[in-house]
Amino acid sequence: MGVLDKKITVLAGDGIGPEVCNEAIKVLKAVAERWGHTFTFDNQLMGACAIDATGNPLPDETLTACINADAILLGAIGDPKYDNDPSAKVRPEQGLLKLRKSLGLFANIRPVTAYPLLLEHSPLKNERISGADMLFYRELTGGIYFGEKGRTADGAYDHCTYTRAEIERITHLAFQSATTRRNKLMLVDKANVLETSRLWREVVKEIAPQYSSVTVDYLFVDNAAMQLILNPKQFDVILTENMFGDILSDEASVIAGSLGLLPSASVGEKTAVFEPIHGSFPQAAGKGIANPIATILSAAMLLEHFGLNEEANVVKEAVQKALEQGVLTPELNAKNPSTTEQVGSFISRFVKEGVEAL
Repeated sequence: MGVLDKKITVLAGDGIGPEVCNEAIKVLKAVAERWGHTFTFDNQLMGACAIDATGNPLPDETLTACINADAILLGAIGDPKYDNDPSAKVRPEQGLLKLRKSLGLFANIRPVTAYPLLLEHSPLKNERISGADMLFYRELTGGIYFGEKGRTADGAYDHCTYTRAEIERITHLAFQSATTRRNKLMLVDKANVLETSRLWREVVKEIAPQYSSVTVDYLFVDNAAMQLILNPKQFDVILTENMFGDILSDEASVIAGSLGLLPSASVGEKTAVFEPIHGSFPQAAGKGIANPIATILSAAMLLEHFGLNEEANVVKEAVQKALEQGVLTPELNAKNPSTTEQVGSFISRFVKEGVEAL
């Protein structure tokens, strides 16, 4: 890859979002400096901060900036004053759902890795999770979250619908990814009960012969939830629909020992959003205790999206060094904690200067 000039829209959001985004930007600037790339950062409002400022969780100006960007870095959105009020008509999450729909972000990609140095932070036994390394492909713009919903005189309904095309496009991505990993793909569905799941299974079986190196298995979602805890090492690429993926990838996060370590990418036809999987954690905002590593690893996924694999690998190496040397926020190093800013500075210094920086 030659030198790149890319525009990144930053949606820092609410709670700890701005703090963790600052550190990821610091790391991306270190990458730009070392390799000669140009990254231009454009800060825009989304979430509760956007509602407070404009009344709209995703202002038109923000959406336009996202459409025109090469990639989007997102912190976290959400605020207790909306979360705890079920009657609120305008909510931060509406901004996120609208962003996904408007940008056609149909695939959410979440790696879950058990870091050897952090196994004791997981509630699961070391020998059970050691070596676990999986990648979730969650469909993001269909299913029950986007189906018709409403109230009747004495009830409510949420429709779950999928088209063949929606299933096909993410299935191809998941298979392509499996060919670069351990050549195993698991479709998680509820095909014994749900018609949409039966369609998922049909489509995956039709596409599978195009990827002859990949072994395909099928699990019902209830069994998959159990297997994730019993034997997480059996999984490589996990493909599933929207709601199942939302639940299972959060469940799998305990394998890593901390939500603060898990990045994600949401990919569309033209652009992609990179964000940590954790929430806005408003109780920690402004205290310098938020773990920026998930956002920094999301920035590494952003670099991979640009084709900058060497740069991304150096960022991951720098994170590994922070883990090894215990340069970590309180939830991972209670005895001798670093601040959010110190973790970001350590990682960006390593990215810029390599081992000599330490």
